[in-house]
Amino acid sequence: MNTVHIYKHRLQCNRQAISIAGGGNRTSMLRAVATKPLEATDMDKFFHPSSVVVIGASNAASNLGATICKTLGEDVGYAGRVFAINRAGEDVYTAKGYSRLDDIDAPIELAVIITPAFVVPGFVRKCGEKGIRNIIIESSGFSEQGEEGKRLQCEIDEAARLYQIRIIGPNCLGTLDNINRFCCMYGGNELATRSVKHPGRVSFIVQSGGVGTLMVERLMEDVSGINKIVSLGNRSDLDEADFIDYFDTDRTSVIALYLESVKDGRKLMQSVRRTKKPVLVYKSGNSEAGRAAAMSHTAGMAQNDAVFDGACKQAGMIRLRTPEEMYLLPKMLTEMPLLSGNRIAVFTNSGAFGTIGADMLARTNLVMAPFSEAMKTKLKNIPGVFNAENPVDIGPAPADVYLEIYKVLLEADEIDGILHTVSMWRDYVADVMETLLHLCWKHQKPAAMHAFNAAERLRVAQLERRLPLFGAAEEAVRALVVSYHHYLALQKKEQLLWTK
Repeated sequence: MNTVHIYKHRLQCNRQAISIAGGGNRTSMLRAVATKPLEATDMDKFFHPSSVVVIGASNAASNLGATICKTLGEDVGYAGRVFAINRAGEDVYTAKGYSRLDDIDAPIELAVIITPAFVVPGFVRKCGEKGIRNIIIESSGFSEQGEEGKRLQCEIDEAARLYQIRIIGPNCLGTLDNINRFCCMYGGNELATRSVKHPGRVSFIVQSGGVGTLMVERLMEDVSGINKIVSLGNRSDLDEADFIDYFDTDRTSVIALYLESVKDGRKLMQSVRRTKKPVLVYKSGNSEAGRAAAMSHTAGMAQNDAVFDGACKQAGMIRLRTPEEMYLLPKMLTEMPLLSGNRIAVFTNSGAFGTIGADMLARTNLVMAPFSEAMKTKLKNIPGVFNAENPVDIGPAPADVYLEIYKVLLEADEIDGILHTVSMWRDYVADVMETLLHLCWKHQKPAAMHAFNAAERLRVAQLERRLPLFGAAEEAVRALVVSYHHYLALQKKEQLLWTK
């Protein structure tokens, strides 16, 4: 939403809150529905609550709430208690069923609401009366769907303020926590079952649930893995900045965002500046058609893309070019040291691929490192080296040749990182790349490793040996660029800290 739209929406909601409260002094009424400070909110309850109630879950055919009950009760190994609310008061899978919230005599840490939109405000109020302070609303039909939807969302907003409730959504897909085996994403049974077996260190904040499921599917076959995912939906309360702050406090190593609009630009950029963790963002809705599409399903409003781009650069947020980069690039930041300079050595076993790498680097802020004469001499003394200049080129060679070249390159003061491409996947390639990974950490210099062929062996090596491998040369180059970008952003943040 843009600033004007947010102001009008809040003004409309505030007027309705006074009406609901029965009139009276305007200032006191607004104070009565003030939002609970986020610092006092236990954000963990959105990801690993000790108990959860799924409101709207039933045994009716194709019931979405039922898929959540199945996921929690049978698929992911969730250790907490699960309850279901439906008209019949029937059990749903292993979830104990009730017809009313008041009938549940146990404390509830999280409510997931997935009902028709017109009954949601009433359930939010019931949750408030019950003492439930964390709610995820997965129902659609609110501010993304006309005036009646906006009115319903206003009712939700004011009930949340009145009862000091924090809300994710509405119109969202929920949350996933692989470490604590919690998933309330409807319809995600099979994906969640597999995902919790492959936890990682990347956390995603997505405005679209569909993008969230894509991240789950793709990162199950990559080295990074997922820590947590939150689907924001319409962001009536909690937004992307709130979750950047939260992920800055947990075991997350990389924070990645998919946004169609920005709710509060200043707040977002302040959150990015506070964290030292890499923050990657892919923002859609950059064209007229894209902005119209965003408005139709997540209530996103048009915003100036050039302004957003400039703000990202100032705050140190890394803007991605494609949605695929959201799952392709994090491994460079979780599995390799940061690139602390822009001088790159290209090492390949084919002259053509060395030229390709040099061309790609020339289109970035990285440069081909000039080799000293002493270094060229060391490379010439290694059997099998065809070219001791940059790019380094070898022909068919045993594993020992690769290892010797790695050491020469990483020990050289004139080199900050390596772009390593191999055109033929031999049996020993995974072994030497595993050694390269250890050498990179020893010398605190990264290597972007890329294989031109043997995709299935590459996938297996990533998972079994935790190798951050790339399947395309452009991906490997982009990984180096992003690593250097984050290094520079960290230096800027440190300078700002010392100048305060």
